[in-house]
Amino acid sequence: MVILLSIARGGNGTKHRKSTAITEGDRNVGANPKTTAFLKECLADALIQLLETKPLGKITVPEIATVAGVGRTTYFRNFGSKAELLSYKLVVLWERWAEENGVEKRRHYSPDNALTFFQFNYSIRPLLALLYRRGLQSALYDSFQSYMMPQQGATPLDCYRIGFYSYGLFGLLEAWILRDFSESPEQMVSFVNAF
Repeated sequence: MVILLSIARGGNGTKHRKSTAITEGDRNVGANPKTTAFLKECLADALIQLLETKPLGKITVPEIATVAGVGRTTYFRNFGSKAELLSYKLVVLWERWAEENGVEKRRHYSPDNALTFFQFNYSIRPLLALLYRRGLQSALYDSFQSYMMPQQGATPLDCYRIGFYSYGLFGLLEAWILRDFSESPEQMVSFVNAF
């Protein structure tokens, strides 16, 4: 089996397929974790592309799969909803950005790494603005919350601290998005420090 896929970054952090062949022979394409991740991201990118022209409720799974060039079963095997697909994309973008920028503490927030948080979100501002235009703030919060969730064995204090920062940071981020990112990431950090 040959699948035609490759990546070129778009301006809003999404990827668009071009024509590079990946040969998988007779094995199941979804069995390779890297291929599965790539196909999942293709689905997410297709959904984001479709959101540019119509609301989420008017977008069908077959339409997403067609635009992505991926079978519908890949969607149903990996996602329970379109919002979950968007959350997946946000987490992938964070992981990629964190890797490219040498971020070591990826699942932890403190006032010391506030600049990292705001720089990342600033880097994907067109996508965040699109999600807000379409009323999909919950996808952003779900990705944020799932990433910040306490790890197994966390103390009660850690659980409360994470809840505090998750809701507080989401509130700051939401206000920043609604103000069209009027302040720089550095200015946002100065506001956090002022609290």
